[in-house]
Amino acid sequence: MLTGVQVAFIGGDARQLEVIQKFVELDATVLLIGFDNLQNQYSGATKSALSPDVLQGADAVILPVVGTDDKGVVDSLFSTTELHITEEHIRHLPKHAKVYTGMAKPYLKSLCASAGISLVELLERDDVAIYNSIPTAEGAVMMAIQNTDITIHGSICMVLGLGRTGFTMARTLQGLGAKVTVGIRRQEHFARAWEMGFTPFYLNDLAQQVTNIDLLFNTIPTMIVTAQIIANIPHRAVLIDLASKPGGMDFRFAEKRGIKAMLAPGLPGIVAPKTAGRIIANTVSQLILEDAVTGRNSQ
Repeated sequence: MLTGVQVAFIGGDARQLEVIQKFVELDATVLLIGFDNLQNQYSGATKSALSPDVLQGADAVILPVVGTDDKGVVDSLFSTTELHITEEHIRHLPKHAKVYTGMAKPYLKSLCASAGISLVELLERDDVAIYNSIPTAEGAVMMAIQNTDITIHGSICMVLGLGRTGFTMARTLQGLGAKVTVGIRRQEHFARAWEMGFTPFYLNDLAQQVTNIDLLFNTIPTMIVTAQIIANIPHRAVLIDLASKPGGMDFRFAEKRGIKAMLAPGLPGIVAPKTAGRIIANTVSQLILEDAVTGRNSQ
């Protein structure tokens, strides 16, 4: 239980509601900032405006998956008031407090570093990224079905990158009966892809490999599907970029060639916000529980 632990939630979308519910169940003292239009009533949770003073007693601050923008503004689906986190807000946190978010822009990283506050980026964790790969793959399949006139079964699908998302994406397509080719860089990934029944190739040969594909799913967050690559892709193909913004495709050139290319970051929160929220809730609550136990044992 988290009795006596104060957790401040600042902004968020439907995923954040699952996290709030988890902390209420664990008996934490919950402070909701940027939830003035929220209809749900949580027992033991208090709504507040964003000010440095309200953060003075917080043991943890939980931000949305994308913590802030480049100027410190936090998105909130449940508020019409702009939430802007400044250096003063972070400096008012107790030194033992931690800030949790999915991914942090340089602005937030700089604020926490200068104030000596620990910042935890959940999407950098293998467990969270692997769990998130499931709704990501399902959402990508949904997009593929909506934007093609063929079945995935029997289609030629290419997945670029065999990391945490790439593995799940390739296996999902294979389960639907697609012929799956996988572009990789590392020899051990080549061996694993071959062992799993995929057709692996090294990314150096990408231009030659794309000439007969129906669907391409990119998970590599650097420019990999360049104009030179797109020039070799058939017009019927659909390209879906699952990498974080700005993605790894030349969308301008794809449009010029009449090839459908879509950037699709944040699919877990779009197609399965409840599941995505539970993934975050379980991970963050476990981390804070561990910190609470460690703190009690050191006293």
